[in-house]
Amino acid sequence: MRTTADPTATDPTTADPTAARPGGPARPFPPGSRTVAPSPLDPGATRDPHRIHRTLREEFPLTYDPLLRAWVLSRYADVATALTDSRFTHGHRPGDPPCARAHVDVDVEAMRSVTERTAYVLARRIAERPQADLVADFCHWLPAGTVAAAVGVPYRDMMRLVRGRAAGALAGECGAQIAVREKALASFLGNVLVDPDQVAALRDAPAGLVGRAWTESLRRDPPVQVAVRRTSAEVPVSGGVVPAGASVALLVGSAGRDPERFREPDRFDPLRDDPGQLTYGSGFCPAVVLAGLEAEYALRALFTAMPRLRLADGFRPTHTGLITRAPRSLIVRPGG
Repeated sequence: MRTTADPTATDPTTADPTAARPGGPARPFPPGSRTVAPSPLDPGATRDPHRIHRTLREEFPLTYDPLLRAWVLSRYADVATALTDSRFTHGHRPGDPPCARAHVDVDVEAMRSVTERTAYVLARRIAERPQADLVADFCHWLPAGTVAAAVGVPYRDMMRLVRGRAAGALAGECGAQIAVREKALASFLGNVLVDPDQVAALRDAPAGLVGRAWTESLRRDPPVQVAVRRTSAEVPVSGGVVPAGASVALLVGSAGRDPERFREPDRFDPLRDDPGQLTYGSGFCPAVVLAGLEAEYALRALFTAMPRLRLADGFRPTHTGLITRAPRSLIVRPGG
């Protein structure tokens, strides 16, 4: 069955009730299910997009969204394909092959040194406070500070020079993705600090375990929830065929919680044996390297400067946002 590209021909927000998942049998709608697809932009999605994503994955794997003016893909297999298939164009993801080929002269050890130094400076600045907000006081500064130090911008000028378009001039397209790294770091720290067992496991963990926790956070709570691509040809996907020349919204946040790909997908589990994330490609890229280093040294610096660091009494991180998503605040007690 092909879902029509002409919104006037049929209702483009309906899906084929017998659409099959790849490798699985056709699945009819369950009794009482919807016949019109919800939109990722529906009211309430900022607070809880996961219910909408679940409905889209299960009942509307291919649907046209008039609010997004794009076809929507929500299953892991389809989103992962769209992020790498050459028939989907006009997108940039750090770590993808074209990005990796552009970076040949990058000193990783220098990046590591700069990231470590910046993280420890920031951690020491908040260590003596009775209470702090790690989003405002740490996550907001570490990615910008790392880029600033790497290109020789004085600390006092870094926020003015390294944000927005200036970042692109200083560090290229990937280094300019500072806001994305901020949000990813905030989600990562929130996922770790909300569980005392995770704090204990990661306090003095080797880099490999911290890296697995970082990948798991990117899967469960990616900073970029929706990526947009355009097709250069017809592409078969779950539920139908995406037309040529169409805008396609890839629900990265939905794909990361697809139970067809991940067991217990809503659970944060750094030790899971089915890891994976779609925020970054697998190739070399300064933005990907920096993001991982920032996660590693954020934990090391925070736990070194504040061995008893914990969330403030009664506080739990709340993720918000539609296109990008992360906690707006992480209120902590540096002294325990």
